[in-house]
Amino acid sequence: MKMNIRFIFTLLMAVGLLSCSKNQQALPAANGAKAETVPAASSYLVPLAGNGFVTTLPSGAPEVITSNGLGNWTNANSVTSTYFRLGLTGTLTIGVRVKVPSGTSVIKVTVNGTSFNQTITGTAYTDYTVGTVNVTSTGYVKVDLQGVSKSGGYFGDVSNIIISGTATANNVVYANDASNYYWSRRGPSVHLNYTIPSGTTAEWFYNEVTVPSGQDQIGSYFMSNGFNGGYFGIQVNSATERRVLFSIWDPSVGKTTLVRKGTNVVDNTFGGEGTGGQSYLVFNWQAGTTYKFLTHVLPDGAGGTDFSSWIYTPETSSWRFIATWKQPNTTTYLGGLYSFLENFTDTNGYLGRSGQYSNSWIRSTTGVWTELTSAKFTADATATNDQRRDYAGGVDSSTGRFFLQNGGFFSNYINYNTTFTRTATGVAPTVDLTTLP
Repeated sequence: MKMNIRFIFTLLMAVGLLSCSKNQQALPAANGAKAETVPAASSYLVPLAGNGFVTTLPSGAPEVITSNGLGNWTNANSVTSTYFRLGLTGTLTIGVRVKVPSGTSVIKVTVNGTSFNQTITGTAYTDYTVGTVNVTSTGYVKVDLQGVSKSGGYFGDVSNIIISGTATANNVVYANDASNYYWSRRGPSVHLNYTIPSGTTAEWFYNEVTVPSGQDQIGSYFMSNGFNGGYFGIQVNSATERRVLFSIWDPSVGKTTLVRKGTNVVDNTFGGEGTGGQSYLVFNWQAGTTYKFLTHVLPDGAGGTDFSSWIYTPETSSWRFIATWKQPNTTTYLGGLYSFLENFTDTNGYLGRSGQYSNSWIRSTTGVWTELTSAKFTADATATNDQRRDYAGGVDSSTGRFFLQNGGFFSNYINYNTTFTRTATGVAPTVDLTTLP
């Protein structure tokens, strides 16, 4: 994960909503509820550039989503899926905007399980009406494209799925902000913002994270301990690599520097839109296992502040030290506590993920442990600008833990800017702070 302006912006979501920038007129809504939308036209052009994914890609197949839509479409076994959300039931007519560089192609278009074959030809983009289906429930609709036959080099270039009908009369949601298609394809990032009790100066932050089985998609970051100045959690970086990541930003004046690090921990700096120090441990953490996270923030008495983090891994039955980073020109304790869930791989933004966050505690400078049982659920600009609505957070009724969920184009979203309270465990962490590595 790279620090950038958009990421920093997501940390401020709790302060209020952003305006909706849809090709529809938004009516006001309160407390994070989605605005009812009124269509600006009788049909909508849903661009594959922001809403399409190659969901089945055979080995070596060249299909790709670009700023123009679906390109290099040569493999008949590949499947490209486009998603949009409907707030009404009724008829839905589907079309495609497509061109074929040479020859004639036949493509299969599948909508909610109903398939249509469409013959396409011509070197200029042409709109084809493919067929009509009946939508019986609101929520996300998936349109799949697959090649049937072609006489030219490839099946065609598809820029848009065209939708119309009574089911599109209002409240149609899809990504239409071309300048942010990358972020829309990644999916909405979601957060839990914890409240530090008034009058408490927090020096230690303890939290636990459990990723349910099957929810550990590549590109997922389950961030446990977030605070003013940095963040700490676990990632799925590839099919063969997972990491424990702890990063601290640079202060407004000066550079963050490494004080010390744990065994096998890699340290470096990150740049781009935001800079700082990054440390990570390559570790094959597992879904279904609960991991414990501990962060210590302490002024050094010389104008700087030290940030340290540890993870408890059941596989080793021990606390493992990640690193201590020093921010110069900074005197602070813990503040702005939060957790988040994000996907940092845009090509798999159609996959869903969820994480459970539990047993959150802080320890004051006077040595008193306090349990954090309330959290405000917020989301980033992909959600607040109504580019996607596959986000959720709150308290899981079966586990009693806080949870976060995003991606996968699920239909039953939960309003952001909602505060949730879980049942307290009443049992403070048993970690011995004096023997930590």
